[in-house]
Amino acid sequence: MTGSLADLPAAEAVARLRRRELRSEALVQACLDRIAAEDGGLGAFEHVDPAAALAAARAIDARPAPPPLAGLPVAVKDIFDTAGLPTECGTEVFRGRRPDRDAAAVERLRAAGAVILGKTVTTEMAYFRPGRTRNPHDPARTPGGSSSGSAAAVAARLAPAAIGTQTAGSVLRPASFCGVVGFKPTFGLVPMDGVAPQAPSLDTFGVFVRDVEAVPLLVSAAAGRALPPAAPPARPRLALCRTGEWPKAEPSTRAIVEGVARALGGAGAAVEELELPPEFDGLPEAQRDLQALEASRSFRDLCAEHGPRLSRALLDLVAAGERIGPAREAEIRRQAERCRAALPAMFARFDGLLTPAAAGEAPVGLASTGDPAFNRIWTMVGTPAASLPLGRGPAGLPIGVQVVGAPGADAALAALCGWIVAARPSS
Repeated sequence: MTGSLADLPAAEAVARLRRRELRSEALVQACLDRIAAEDGGLGAFEHVDPAAALAAARAIDARPAPPPLAGLPVAVKDIFDTAGLPTECGTEVFRGRRPDRDAAAVERLRAAGAVILGKTVTTEMAYFRPGRTRNPHDPARTPGGSSSGSAAAVAARLAPAAIGTQTAGSVLRPASFCGVVGFKPTFGLVPMDGVAPQAPSLDTFGVFVRDVEAVPLLVSAAAGRALPPAAPPARPRLALCRTGEWPKAEPSTRAIVEGVARALGGAGAAVEELELPPEFDGLPEAQRDLQALEASRSFRDLCAEHGPRLSRALLDLVAAGERIGPAREAEIRRQAERCRAALPAMFARFDGLLTPAAAGEAPVGLASTGDPAFNRIWTMVGTPAASLPLGRGPAGLPIGVQVVGAPGADAALAALCGWIVAARPSS
């Protein structure tokens, strides 16, 4: 892989494209060559249209002035509608489905000068039944899910950037398992129109890159407005926040998160331990119930019509959601609001919270995509969060550290993550 344009991280690629030192056509071709050579064994892509991608790149190269993303190749999770490419949502039920128009986020990315490289594999309807994607670091292990193909494509350098979605942990968990930067913006910052819904109160856009510097570029483009410029504080205030899920983390993960906290303290951050307020007790279970409840509404008709062609996991999710009554739903939504109301006081004290992004290294086997336990509460309350590849587990595979920011402080969180990456000694 040495020396290929496909190895360029996204922010550097955009800078060179904007300066016209690099043509989008050459970068897209390098990615297509890498896909052709390596994706047969990896299985990150569901659909690629080389002719369309190259034509889009040439059109951007021909513009008098480059647009913001300047022809950057971006891979798209196959639950986002894309005009000109199938959107099949990881199920044979939608085999061959071709939308007439792009999802809002894809439309905005194209308008900003992204070249849609192809569609990446998703688990079935972005839930738990895996697709065919393998982990780039060990093909016997899961890449995570549901944004499995997007994380693997960026990790394997088939694309400099990709987009996905998170309803529980579907951006940050695969980012951790595959060793890339994953970023979930504040809930609602990027519109989800044209994305197959699962649980609309939770479904959130996300990005995968290999460089933190690219996060504001991608999020701004998808949001349709530039994130405000931000710089990290001179002395970041960080909280080591184990959460009630801490016992689920493997010893190596606990050691990495605690070690990162110590190292950042040594690099100048003010680091304290934080115990979440009692409002957060039981919030992971509340998120799980809300996901099931809303998924039952999203997938009820699909399961009724196509049940034999769908997985047991999806059918069980819908059945579980059907059993959740109005009283439990009201209780869940009240708890979520209480937790959101507690966030301003928390983030008045801290610029970011450090927690595990996943329990450990990617599990062996392809039948499961791993446990989103450490991501559920942050998805539930809608905070921006990132997974940074800051450690290695016993088998030498990546382990991500999750960094959580205040709602609406997406640019500040991205800047803080840049500081953390620069300050953290190489693992």
